[in-house]
Amino acid sequence: MGIGINYGQIANNLPSPSRVAALLTSLNISRVKLYDADPHVLAAFSNSNVDFIIGLGNEYLENMRDSIKAQNWIQQRVLPYVSQTQISCIVVGNEVFKTNDTQLWSNLLPAMQTVYQSLANFGLNKKVTVSTAHSLDILASSYPPSSGTFRQDVGQYMQPLLNFHSQINSPFLINAYPYFAYKDNPNEVPLEYVLFQPNQGMVDSGTNLKYDNMLYAQVDAVYSAIKAMGHTDIQVRISETGWPSKGDANEVGATPENAGLYNGNLLQRIEEKQGTPAKPNVPIDIYVFALFNENLKPGPTSERNYGLYYPDGTPVYSIGLNGYLPQIIYSSSSATQIRALSVLNLLILVVAGIICT
Repeated sequence: MGIGINYGQIANNLPSPSRVAALLTSLNISRVKLYDADPHVLAAFSNSNVDFIIGLGNEYLENMRDSIKAQNWIQQRVLPYVSQTQISCIVVGNEVFKTNDTQLWSNLLPAMQTVYQSLANFGLNKKVTVSTAHSLDILASSYPPSSGTFRQDVGQYMQPLLNFHSQINSPFLINAYPYFAYKDNPNEVPLEYVLFQPNQGMVDSGTNLKYDNMLYAQVDAVYSAIKAMGHTDIQVRISETGWPSKGDANEVGATPENAGLYNGNLLQRIEEKQGTPAKPNVPIDIYVFALFNENLKPGPTSERNYGLYYPDGTPVYSIGLNGYLPQIIYSSSSATQIRALSVLNLLILVVAGIICT
């Protein structure tokens, strides 16, 4: 399965998608999550072995309830690329229940259903699945993990949503950040516990299972919440997790050292194909956030500093992922034009030299 990466693009200084494709190839990363369905990216990765999750932003949800609009979107954003670029999932909406917009909450499932039906109409529903990504604040309780339950106000939306996941066999995606728990309670949450370092861990009094890191506890809390809704047939996957390398004065723990430890130790766990204590035989499926620092992201300083790489291709810190971002690639026609100009300039210089002498 390997590591997945979130390729965010809220920046004005990022390398071109074709150069990013070369970087990811050099890193041996073959799973990428986008927040849209950027045609430049999907075209740049054609005939590569990279598998894509693409996104439909919250602003699209109302339109996606309309089967004609959903069909048009699939026709324009998926069909032209899916034969050459692997697309395995469409994430419809992101952290919808983090907003206070109940209209958005109501639109979520119908939008997912309509997008799925549109995929089926094009014969793509076996190849491309549909999901949505949730923040962890959908949980009312998460400690201990066996007591995990969904918030009461989202319960009426979550039950039919889970039924749909079960029906189409699609994963339940969560954006899980132990960093936030540590930042909010640095005196109570041991840093070693959130960074996958040796620590005493904690024992779940309900199951007697021992946890040596917070991320696995968060995943199992979501499994418990899903089970409380009557489902044991849905896989939980982590669509985002990461650690910022820089933050504001009040963002405790946002350092390159901690970010390197978090992502480096996480990478090791992924390579070992570890499962969580409650699901030891299901290797954790993770998309790290994010590939690059994104300089136009709003919010605190940490938001612009989750990247593994600076936009120029140098690592923000070392976690043993040594990649190569090629210099600007010219098309063959551009290269021919440049060569022609060089010859012309040389001739001008020679002539100028002759005239001068």
